[in-house]
Amino acid sequence: MTQDSHSSVSPLPPQKSAWRFAKTGDADSQSLPEVFASIKLPAAGTPWFKRFLAFIGPGYMVSVGYMDPGNWATDLQGGAQFGYTLLAVIMLSNLMAILLQALSARLGIATGRDLAQACRDHFPPAINIVLWLACELAIIACDLAEVIGTAVALQLLFGIPLLGGAIISVLDAFIVLFLMNRGFRYLEAFVIGLLSIIAICFGVQIVAAAPPVAEVLKGFIPSPEIITNSQMLYIAIGIIGATVMPHNLYLHSAIVQTRAFEHTLPGRKEAIRWATWDSTIALMLALFINAAILIVAAATFHTTGHQNVAEIEDAYRLLSPILGLGIASTLFAVALLAAGTNSTVTGTLAGQIIMEGFLRLRIPHWMRRLLTRGLAIIPVIVVTALYGSKGVGELLMLSQVILSMQLPFAVIPLVMFVSDRRKMGELAISRKITILAWGVATVILILNFKLLYDTLF
Repeated sequence: MTQDSHSSVSPLPPQKSAWRFAKTGDADSQSLPEVFASIKLPAAGTPWFKRFLAFIGPGYMVSVGYMDPGNWATDLQGGAQFGYTLLAVIMLSNLMAILLQALSARLGIATGRDLAQACRDHFPPAINIVLWLACELAIIACDLAEVIGTAVALQLLFGIPLLGGAIISVLDAFIVLFLMNRGFRYLEAFVIGLLSIIAICFGVQIVAAAPPVAEVLKGFIPSPEIITNSQMLYIAIGIIGATVMPHNLYLHSAIVQTRAFEHTLPGRKEAIRWATWDSTIALMLALFINAAILIVAAATFHTTGHQNVAEIEDAYRLLSPILGLGIASTLFAVALLAAGTNSTVTGTLAGQIIMEGFLRLRIPHWMRRLLTRGLAIIPVIVVTALYGSKGVGELLMLSQVILSMQLPFAVIPLVMFVSDRRKMGELAISRKITILAWGVATVILILNFKLLYDTLF
């Protein structure tokens, strides 16, 4: 890309970077133009913790996708069937997520482009169409999990039928629109508030379950059985698909640009440092919640002869009687509702970023959200009518496998871009990090090919 109107204050040296920042007010080139650089930072010389506080938010919004209702299905099934063994998979997938989200933030800050815009600039139109369709499929699969999770939570808490809950979930779109109109910080505060509710709910349940610490710690050590046991591997790949979310890589590269950091090399380096800390700390919270779901399932179901528990409804029904804590099931359902509502935020923004980035197509946010949610509701309605709640549970698991299959379409372009010094200049990742990132991408590819082979043959 030649140097043109995308130039900005103190750009990287022309011989080192082929991409340029959009100018303030240049909505056609900005990612999420309505909130681009809308959050002011403390003045230079302000204590470091105040600077860091200004960057806190995007990481927690991204972390929502790592603890959405799709994770619950895979974590519950993994804990109930195999005890604490798959904790190692949750930890490893979370470490992969920390690396990939850090790279995503780096791309957005260093180039002024989100991942979708970067793909559009780099690849020919035919490849971009394929990538866009893959991303849209991932968004629908993720939204499917949100619809099911919200509908199930409403059914458990208030007795609303699944179809009614699925239709009510459409109203989530208006929460996002209202908060976005108030300002991006309000949206971040809403997300962090719901995350706190989820963490508290599972903190109480872990205390009530009182799992054996030695067994829990042993579960974080990888076991060869995870690879050799085909059923365990299937759930493990589902956990990876539910943990490392492809649309989050597009989302993170965009929302880090809501901060009005200086478009100089030192300014970008500082922004990358704080954004990386923000997402790393937030994803450690996601690790705690995912591990907590599996630990509660293992301590409650695996050790009491309920290894077949795979449905969220079954877990809700059995939690209080087994734990001897009357409020345990209610806390479980409240956390599920918070997770489903929260995931709406990231799904909405990611859908907007992907459509605008790949196609330069801007449609009203409410229309985009209702379109995506409508596409997700249709399979829920059909499956509920034909197979009931059991079919909905299997559909939830399938949505996570679909997400896992979409990962290479986001991971490979991301690693290509952040390791390219012609595009990133001095902010390109080091050779060691490049090798590590390609290693993660290779592992994801191998696991997905294995999953595809097992599914087909």
